[in-house]
Amino acid sequence: MQRVLRIGTRDSQLAVWQATLVQGLLKEAGVPSELVYMKSEGDIDTVTPLYALGVTGVFTKTLDAALLNDRIDIAVHSMKDVPVQLADGIQQAAVLKRASHKDLFVPHPSLSDAEAKAIFGMGVLTITDIAISTAGSKKIKNEEHTTYEDTGDRVDAIVATSSIRRIAQWRRRYPHHQIENLRGNVNTRLRKLNESNWAGAIFAAAGLERINLRPSNAIELDWMLPAPAQGAIMVVCRQADEYAFESCQSLDHEETALCTKIERDFLAGLMGGCSTPISALAEVKDGEVVFRGQIIDPNDLKLGYSEINGRDTIARASNMGKRCAEKLLSQTASKSIIERIRKKGLTTDGDA
Repeated sequence: MQRVLRIGTRDSQLAVWQATLVQGLLKEAGVPSELVYMKSEGDIDTVTPLYALGVTGVFTKTLDAALLNDRIDIAVHSMKDVPVQLADGIQQAAVLKRASHKDLFVPHPSLSDAEAKAIFGMGVLTITDIAISTAGSKKIKNEEHTTYEDTGDRVDAIVATSSIRRIAQWRRRYPHHQIENLRGNVNTRLRKLNESNWAGAIFAAAGLERINLRPSNAIELDWMLPAPAQGAIMVVCRQADEYAFESCQSLDHEETALCTKIERDFLAGLMGGCSTPISALAEVKDGEVVFRGQIIDPNDLKLGYSEINGRDTIARASNMGKRCAEKLLSQTASKSIIERIRKKGLTTDGDA
C-alpha cells in the first residue's frame, strides 16, 4: 500500500489554504496525503509585538518539532517565516511558484478612496471620526462637510503593523505617522482593523489574495521592498526521508527557488540568520536576475539606511545574495546599522 504523507500546517485560514494547495499538487503527482493541524507559538501569543518576542522561527518551531518527532512527514510554511538556517535534521523539499511579493495598505473600511489617498499626500481629505488629522492644509467648507485640500503639507495618520521591516520603511517615508502594533492571522488582523480608529494597516498581498480577502480599495505599496522570500511557499521534510523529498520535487519551481535563495542568502550574510528590518527582492528579467537589497535602522531613519543593487546572468546568480551582502558589509555605514540592530534584537514579519 502506498504511503500517505502527513502534511503539517498551522490552523489559520491562510496556512490551511497553503497546505491544501500542496495536498492538491501532490494528488496530481499521484501521492496521497492528509493534513495535520497545529498551533505555533506565534499563533498563541497574538498580542506581543513580533519584534519584542526576541526569537526566530516563532511560526515554524512547532512544525519543526513535529517533523523531527515523526508526527508529520512534511511541513508547509510561508517562506518568509522560515529561518535562513533550517533546524538540524530538516531539509528544503520544494519551493512553490511565487505569488505577489508586494505589500498592501488596507484602509479602514469607513474611509473613502480620496481619504485613503490623502494619507499618501494625494487628493482631497474628508475629515471623519477615523484617527486622521491635518496640519497646515487649506480648509474648504460646504454645506455637507469640511474637507482639506492637499497643499503638500502632511496628513497625520495611525497605521498598524507588527513588522519592523514595514515600520522602518513606512516611518522613513512618512515620519509624522503613528504606528500601532497589529498581531494575529490575516482574518484576526482584518477584524482588528475594522474595529479600530486606525487609518489602515499593512498586509502582504499574497496572503490576502490567496484566501480572497483583498479589499477592492487596497493600495499596492510599489515603493516598499518586501521581506526576503515574501509571497513564496516552502515545503520541508526530514533529511533522512527520501520518499517525502522525492514526492515533493515535482512541486519545486526553479525560478522561484533561485530568487528566494538569493534573497535569503543576502539576509543570512548580513545578520547570520537573524530576522531583521532587512528587505530583498530578486527577479528574473530578460534572462538576467535583478536584485535589490536594503537595510534600515528604525531608530535612525535619516542616517540608518543602506541599499545595494545587483544584476547577473541566471547561470552566475546563485551566489548573488552572498556577494551583495559582502559588498554592503564593506560599507562602514552598513556595519554600524547592523551592530545597532543586533544590540536591539529586532525581529520582523510573520504570517502575511
